[in-house]
Amino acid sequence: MIDGHFIVIEGIDGSGTTTQSSIVAGRLVAKGLPAHTTREPSDGPIGVLIRQILTGRVVLPGRDGARPPGWATMATLFASDRLDHLEAEVIPALVDGVTVICDRYDYSSVAYQTVSGGGDHDVSMWVRELNRHARRPDLTLVLDVDPQVAASRRGTRSGNPELYEIDEIQVELAKFYAKIDELFPSDTIRHIDANCGVEEVTAAIWSEVMALRGESV
Repeated sequence: MIDGHFIVIEGIDGSGTTTQSSIVAGRLVAKGLPAHTTREPSDGPIGVLIRQILTGRVVLPGRDGARPPGWATMATLFASDRLDHLEAEVIPALVDGVTVICDRYDYSSVAYQTVSGGGDHDVSMWVRELNRHARRPDLTLVLDVDPQVAASRRGTRSGNPELYEIDEIQVELAKFYAKIDELFPSDTIRHIDANCGVEEVTAAIWSEVMALRGESV
C-alpha cells in the first residue's frame, strides 16, 4: 500500500485552521479517499497537559505568584507531544494509506516559542533542532490573515482567551508566519490568503491539495 499524504494547516489563532482541516477532510472523503483529521497539541497525555496550560488550568508556583511555564519548557513539551503524536496516530494512519490533515505542527512551535522568547533567531534554531526527528509534511498550507481580522473572529468564541491569544503576540506571529519559509527551505509550503470568506479559502486550499495528488480541480 502507498503511504497517505501528510498535510499540515498553519496560521495564527483565528486564521481558520480548524475549520479548513475539517472541510478539506470532508471533501477527500466525498471523493472516496480515506482521510483523518488531527491536531496539535494532540489528544495524547502530553497534549492534554499542554491544553491545560494554555487554558490556565495548570500553572507553576513562583516567587511572584503562579505563572505558566516559560517558552523553553513549552517548546520541549510541544516537541515531546509531537513525537508521541506521530508514533501513536499520524504515522500508522499514513502507512494505512490515509491522508492525514493536521491542524498545526512544528511550525507553530517555532513561531510561538520564538515570539515568546523575544524573537531571537537562536531561539528559532533551537526549537527547530528540538523537532529534527519529526516527519516532514508533504504539504503545508499557511493561512495568512490580518491580525485584526483574526482578533475579530476570536472575539466570537466562548470562554476566556488562551495563553497566546493576546493581540500584540498575534501581530508578531503574523509577521513570523509571513517568512516561515526561510526557516523550512526544504518543505513544500504554500501561503493562502485567509482574509476572505470560508468558501474562497477552501477553494484555494483544495487547489493545492489536488496539485499534491497530481489531479486537476
